[in-house]
Amino acid sequence: MKKKASTHSAPPAWEQVSLIAKFADLQEQQYRTLLTLSAMLELLVDKGLLTRAEIESKADALKAADSGMLALISALSHPMASDGHDGSLAMDTRLV
Repeated sequence: MKKKASTHSAPPAWEQVSLIAKFADLQEQQYRTLLTLSAMLELLVDKGLLTRAEIESKADALKAADSGMLALISALSHPMASDGHDGSLAMDTRLV
């Protein structure tokens, strides 16, 4: 009786190389985006259109909003993970 080939084998080396190259490209793209954003923010501050305090305040507000959204997404993705007693979001999955 012949054994079937395992379908859970590691990807071929060229696929791994391709994934590593894609990751490197993403890192380069992220670096360029961050550099451009930093330059734009510096120019806005230099021209007196924004202050560093305004930028930091807005960043804090966006971070807080993102934290709330991430908690909501997590609660929706894992409805049984919390019972709501710790102040986190919980989803009622009982049938009516």
